[in-house]
Amino acid sequence: MKDKRKQHWRKMALGTVPQPEGLANPPIDELDKHAQSRYALAMFAAKRARQINSYFTQLNEGLLQNVGPLVEYKNQEKPLTIAFREINEGLLEETLGEDDLTEGVLN
Repeated sequence: MKDKRKQHWRKMALGTVPQPEGLANPPIDELDKHAQSRYALAMFAAKRARQINSYFTQLNEGLLQNVGPLVEYKNQEKPLTIAFREINEGLLEETLGEDDLTEGVLN
């Protein structure tokens, strides 16, 4: 047990301990630069995540109507995380239509 603790502290001293990841990776502060507001970012990422999810579903069925992920992804990575990474790397451009701007507004 003591050996493991020593190894852990050695790693910390050398700075090789990985940075803990938050809920959103990339961080929300970096993503804010790619959208007009956090609401717009959420709408944009959600739409892209739905497209990615549809792509994976269609892939299993042999149909391909949506564009797949534009970044490399891990097997169990969620579509929203993939969408955030695509946005952060500048691979997608935010465009919101009138429907997006008035969504959820009661007349």
